[in-house]
Amino acid sequence: MRTTLFGSIKLAVLSLGVLIVSACSDHPELPPAPFVPPNEGPGPNYLIGPLDGLNIFVWRNPELSTTVTVRPDGRLSMPLIDDLPATGKTPSELARTIEEALDAFIQQPIVTVVVQNFVGPFSQQVRVVGEAASPQSIPYRANMTLLDVMIQVGGLTEFAAGNRATLVRFEDGLQKEYSVHIEDLIKDGEIEANVKILPGDVLIIPESIL
Repeated sequence: MRTTLFGSIKLAVLSLGVLIVSACSDHPELPPAPFVPPNEGPGPNYLIGPLDGLNIFVWRNPELSTTVTVRPDGRLSMPLIDDLPATGKTPSELARTIEEALDAFIQQPIVTVVVQNFVGPFSQQVRVVGEAASPQSIPYRANMTLLDVMIQVGGLTEFAAGNRATLVRFEDGLQKEYSVHIEDLIKDGEIEANVKILPGDVLIIPESIL
């Protein structure tokens, strides 16, 4: 009786594992990306996000020049400006916005904005959850690949099912899921498993149940 019960439980667990693997395999796969782009160029313009550190320089007005941190609500404060939306703008766009706000106080202000500490808005971050050694949100960098992300999070835990990982991406307003094979990439060095990462991607690494 005990043997039969044990056999039934084992069969149920194996069947569940097969179902999970089958479900993951239903996701399409992304084309491989080179470890280092042969002609690496700049990516899209950086968008400012909450908690970014900004160096704001106002030409010929050192008393207005300052270093600020964007507040969690996405706004900033600086001399003569109490409350200004900052997130979702490029540094150049924010500089023009500050110039417009300062125009009421000084003649023809010229402003430069330099980002010092990069965090970025959620739409520009790559989030890694599940069985990574250090799950976290990572600021997106131009030409980032799956390998770069895994180096940043310290690889997989000993309980990870890396080849059943899922990459969630928004494309044309729709959420799509892709299968990625992290174990093949970082343990076996299979270059075909290295894929391009885009801003806003979410990497989900499940726990192995077998």
